[in-house]
Amino acid sequence: MALISKKFNDALNVQIKEELESGYLYLSMSFWLEEQAYHNLANWYYIQAQEEYIHAKKFIDYIIETGGAVELLELKKPKNDWASVKEIIDAGYAHEQHITKCIEDLWELAEKTKELQARTMLQWFIDEQVEEEANATELIDKHKGFKNDMLFDLHTTRAPLAPQ
Repeated sequence: MALISKKFNDALNVQIKEELESGYLYLSMSFWLEEQAYHNLANWYYIQAQEEYIHAKKFIDYIIETGGAVELLELKKPKNDWASVKEIIDAGYAHEQHITKCIEDLWELAEKTKELQARTMLQWFIDEQVEEEANATELIDKHKGFKNDMLFDLHTTRAPLAPQ
């Protein structure tokens, strides 16, 4: 017997798609930045993409652990014709706001469908989104202090992911 309702299972499959599309979007940003020789920013978004795949795996693991079924949904093609560094960092922040709303919607659905066992997992994502939005906001704020995107790139670093 599954500990997860079909409705909540379906919603988590949609969230897996959201996380994978996030990774795909961040790869697109990373590749564009690399092509423009913004190597540090490219690395920042590449690491961000890796994190999104880890997030998708957390949802996958939860579905499996609760007896549900993982269904990989079709991914949409990400934007890849970026105009500037500013466009990318603004889009990154807007995307994180979108993901925060998705997680909040999952929390509300879990409450509505009495998926109480999902609270711990979802709380992790709620806390993670605070960090994600703060990181995106910090990039925007730092960028405002530079008149030159190359100088901004030189002052943007992010440590590789630690094993999770």
